[in-house]
Amino acid sequence: MLTKISRLALKKKKNSKIVCLTAYSKNIAEQIDNYADLVLVGDSLGSVLYNFDTTRKVNLSMMIEHSKSVRKGVKKSLLIVDMPFNSYKNKSQALKNCKKVMKETKCDGIKLEGGRKITEIVKHLVKFKIPVIGHIGITPQSVRGKFRYKGKTDIEKKNLLKDSKSLEEAGVFAIVLECIEKKVSQEITESVNVPTIGIGSSNFCDGQILVTDDLLGLTDNNIKFVKKYANLKNNIRNAVKKFKLDVKSGSYPSAKYSY
Repeated sequence: MLTKISRLALKKKKNSKIVCLTAYSKNIAEQIDNYADLVLVGDSLGSVLYNFDTTRKVNLSMMIEHSKSVRKGVKKSLLIVDMPFNSYKNKSQALKNCKKVMKETKCDGIKLEGGRKITEIVKHLVKFKIPVIGHIGITPQSVRGKFRYKGKTDIEKKNLLKDSKSLEEAGVFAIVLECIEKKVSQEITESVNVPTIGIGSSNFCDGQILVTDDLLGLTDNNIKFVKKYANLKNNIRNAVKKFKLDVKSGSYPSAKYSY
């Protein structure tokens, strides 16, 4: 019987695109579970929910509590949790914190940012049966200043290719490619045997991920790679406006909504 992780590898072999989305609560997780192959509790919750100006302010407790909520809404998708900044500085710390996350959230795996600099940590985690997704390109936990897509220069291209191969050899089962030039994304995807999941890195990747709040139109992000599939802000405003009118007029609560 195929595991959820091995199904991702099979999708790459069959050239079947992988669908990935973020969730930070049970309510959203329930709605996307039937459509996503992978649900990520991303440290993007820092900006989406807490209005942080950087993901570096997200801590382990936040990730665990939101992941526990998401777990209640995810039944079929692969559930992955982002390890936050400063939670995997060395092998022993990484193993301790990843074990804690896996145990308390009952997730299927974790995601770490970085390439060659974290391969020894990845090897250590995999050795102890912790499934790991890698993440290269723009890595928000290490970005200072303005975000800029990667792969523009030959040096960047070579480093990205080395990072992807190093992560594959370390034992990751997939790699997120964030904001990497499309030809470089294609080359990485074709050079590794594990699935690549793109965000702002072209359709050459084996799959795609977006922040669910972005695609639903709940955020003000005007990022180049974000396509908004809905405008829930308008729906929310309209619903609240109707509620206000009903309360003001006295029509709510009617007998139907009263004990």
